[in-house]
Amino acid sequence: MERFFWICLAGALGTGTRYLVGLWANQRLGGHFPYGNLIVNVAGCFLIALVMQTALDVTSFPPTLRLALTTGFLGGLTTYSSFAYETTFMAQDGARGAALLNFGATTAVCFAAVLLGQAAARLITGA
Repeated sequence: MERFFWICLAGALGTGTRYLVGLWANQRLGGHFPYGNLIVNVAGCFLIALVMQTALDVTSFPPTLRLALTTGFLGGLTTYSSFAYETTFMAQDGARGAALLNFGATTAVCFAAVLLGQAAARLITGA
């Protein structure tokens, strides 16, 4: 239960950080491109690789801290970092076909899900 608490707390901090980065990016860089989203996705990819590699290399790295930082904070900041890390790990581990499938399926299916969600909303609202 303690681990769950730390993951939730870190997730809230990640979500708040994502919101603040989005505000900052819109104010500084304009809203014509999703700069905030790009910033958190790139930062999240760097940070998840940093944390996971450190956790692999340093045996005393606390598992709860790893989960709080990755599943919690970075999960609140961006789920793209998990997708990118897992896909890269599969490719580096020799499962290149699975990595390519994960990349292609996630990209195509997620875009399709957005289109379906929009269509469902239009049906529900009558718009």
